[in-house]
Amino acid sequence: MAKAPAKSTDKTAAVPRINIGISEKDRAGIAKGLSHLLADTYTLYLTTHNFHWNVTGPMFNTLHLMFMGQYTELWNAVDPIAERIRSLGHVAPGSYAQFGKLASLPDAPATPPRALDMVRVLVTGHEAVARTARELFPLADKVGDEPTADLLTQRLTVHEQTAWMLRSLLEE
Repeated sequence: MAKAPAKSTDKTAAVPRINIGISEKDRAGIAKGLSHLLADTYTLYLTTHNFHWNVTGPMFNTLHLMFMGQYTELWNAVDPIAERIRSLGHVAPGSYAQFGKLASLPDAPATPPRALDMVRVLVTGHEAVARTARELFPLADKVGDEPTADLLTQRLTVHEQTAWMLRSLLEE
């Protein structure tokens, strides 16, 4: 009776190295930048959802619905960012502790502010996330990482437009 071939105990032997035309060093740098973007996006998501739950006052219905649209968009944004990090061969952060260390945004206020102050907080948050995304462009551009550049362009468009719309609510 023929013996079955011995199974390899080296599980990494069958996994080819990532070879997408971007060096490991550059992939690591991009993944680090995307990790900051992911943390900022998630933090802004939590703040926006918090405000959706806790908004009060004469603009309740308008802001409640607007915040729901915004937190839904942010929730849908975190997955593509995390998956891009994974595509580059790195682990995406996914804990509150990691996000707290990586985010440039403060956590949601413990006591919900008044409605228009919520809007101010969100304007500042969207602009901060836009800056985080923009900081990564030079490296993505330098190494020809078009998928990351495309993702950054999409995120910048959303955050800049949302900041403008929120800011418009504050004008007299």
